[in-house]
Amino acid sequence: MDDDLDRRTPWHLWVVGLITLLWNAFGGYDYTMSQLRDRAYLEGSMAPMGVSYDEIVAFLDNFPVWVDALWALGVWGSLAGSLLLLLRSRIAVPAYLLSLIGSAGSIGYQFTSDLPPAMAASSASMIMPIVIMVVILAQLLYAWRMRASGVLR
Repeated sequence: MDDDLDRRTPWHLWVVGLITLLWNAFGGYDYTMSQLRDRAYLEGSMAPMGVSYDEIVAFLDNFPVWVDALWALGVWGSLAGSLLLLLRSRIAVPAYLLSLIGSAGSIGYQFTSDLPPAMAASSASMIMPIVIMVVILAQLLYAWRMRASGVLR
């Protein structure tokens, strides 16, 4: 019976699962370092945009609780989705869906809030959230397709 399951699992599931796991693990790292207000990490990631440590900390400290909750849902939902995809679990689909909802909410807040001036002027601060949303949507659609084809159980 396991041989039948292995034969139905396409090679690309492993490739997509591992690549998305790495991508989403970085998102988890970014979230954790941001929540810890890790000076070295925040300075290293924001300095190229001209944003100081104090500016980014003030920006993060002004997040309402619901934005932090949506951000967490977006980050950890995607990471769970990748793990569930590798485990060939059909629950990967709702995990990615929750991630998409969480990310849309937290990114929507970011786009409508007062960003630090240097961050608002940076194209990276506008492009990266869109890239993140596109990647989450692609993960969701891929998992949906794998579930529909019977790969995910």
